[in-house]
Amino acid sequence: MGTDETSPTAALTAEAAPPAISPTAQRLASLAVASALFMEFIDSTALSTALPTLAHAFHADPVHLKLALTSYILALAVFTPISGWAAEKLGAKPVFMSAMAVFLLGSVLCGFSTTLPQLVASRLVQGLGGAMMTPVARLIVVGSAPRERLIQAMGWFTMPALIGPLIGPPLAGFVLGVADWPWIFFINVPVGLLGMAAVVKFVPRITSPDPGGFDWVGFFLSALAITGVVVVAETAGLPLLPNWAKVVALIAAAIALVVYIRQASRRSRPILDLTLLRFPTFRASLLGGAFVRLGIGAGPFLMPLLLQVGLHWSPLHAGAVTFAGGVGVLGARPFAALTLRKFGFRIQLVAFVLLTGLLSAAPAFFRESTPVPLIMVLLLLAGFCRSNQFIAANTIAYADVPQGKVAAASTLAAVSQQVSLALGVSFGGFMLHVARGAGGVLTPDRFIVPYLAVGATTLLAIPVYWMLAPDAGSSISGRRG
Repeated sequence: MGTDETSPTAALTAEAAPPAISPTAQRLASLAVASALFMEFIDSTALSTALPTLAHAFHADPVHLKLALTSYILALAVFTPISGWAAEKLGAKPVFMSAMAVFLLGSVLCGFSTTLPQLVASRLVQGLGGAMMTPVARLIVVGSAPRERLIQAMGWFTMPALIGPLIGPPLAGFVLGVADWPWIFFINVPVGLLGMAAVVKFVPRITSPDPGGFDWVGFFLSALAITGVVVVAETAGLPLLPNWAKVVALIAAAIALVVYIRQASRRSRPILDLTLLRFPTFRASLLGGAFVRLGIGAGPFLMPLLLQVGLHWSPLHAGAVTFAGGVGVLGARPFAALTLRKFGFRIQLVAFVLLTGLLSAAPAFFRESTPVPLIMVLLLLAGFCRSNQFIAANTIAYADVPQGKVAAASTLAAVSQQVSLALGVSFGGFMLHVARGAGGVLTPDRFIVPYLAVGATTLLAIPVYWMLAPDAGSSISGRRG
């Protein structure tokens, strides 16, 4: 569900070097594994559009539907660290195929769910597959492309990730207009099966040296810490768990984190290498990015409820309008490199966080009388500014990280992104619950406090980025002087 992409990871080797294949074959291989990104982005954006419909179908409080989003993100955060080791140990191609099969199984289970708990459990299965799909797909592209064609290969690989958020909302609106809600999950099946067939045909076999043993102790400790924090945040203010259970979960998470930090310090390759936080640019990228995702992470949850419940729009109408945000994200790609060369990372990050915070708060004032073109322009600008911020933040993260630590940095960054996104959804749901009151109706004015809180939280990243050196990341931005 992310608004930004996982950063580069370490390359695998194919018989100690990328296989000699033609440019056409390389493009086909990149597009084959990119089907995973396409399916995943379509699924996440389509589900967001369908949240009000699902609340009606399950006879559930719309605020509780945030569980369908956070359960998937939680699975991504917990299982992403194991993906690289599994690909090296078992082979990237079979792991990728297995991950797609698990994701499709989760999609089918989602479609057959009849209660919210069943949907949440099915989304966890989907998340297990998603956690292995995208990182391993990237490893396949990096490991199979000759160095001189890597940029082109990554361009083909990331293309579906740009198109997916554009297609997802209107596609979900159309599906909900002509069919029942399970079809927003069932449409993953033909896409996934075609992708798997393409992987079998076009992707070469990727091998790598044996990575050795896996840090299972670190994995379980980090999983316990992450799960405990997300569960407590997700149930805050809601009668989903008794208070004593929340306290126990929080204490268990804190203990697991302390034990993990001590255990990781004694390992040469911990599952999450926290020593990377000593690099100022990497630390700023993670901390600043966390504040931004805490703010905007609530967007995919709040926006469908505002438009479809608060303003009484149809899913098709809402999907067609929120399509504008994806256009803004797509338009930021060529713009970001130009402004980075001119202004550098610090100015770019601060400026676009400020704009992102203000534009993220703007939906607080959407009313039935607000012109639809104005809403679309604001969503387009929000997507544009948000994407520029994330491009800069994700890039500067690796400015000072040694080459041998890039894979570990990528894993830690990916987990941090998913945890902060999950907490962002929980934060937005909590603020909406507070603003609505007990049993209150979700009228447009109830979204004022949540969206203002979203904008204010995003702005907390400004001092983090401003503390960067003026020339931070100049070696990769191309900015002189």
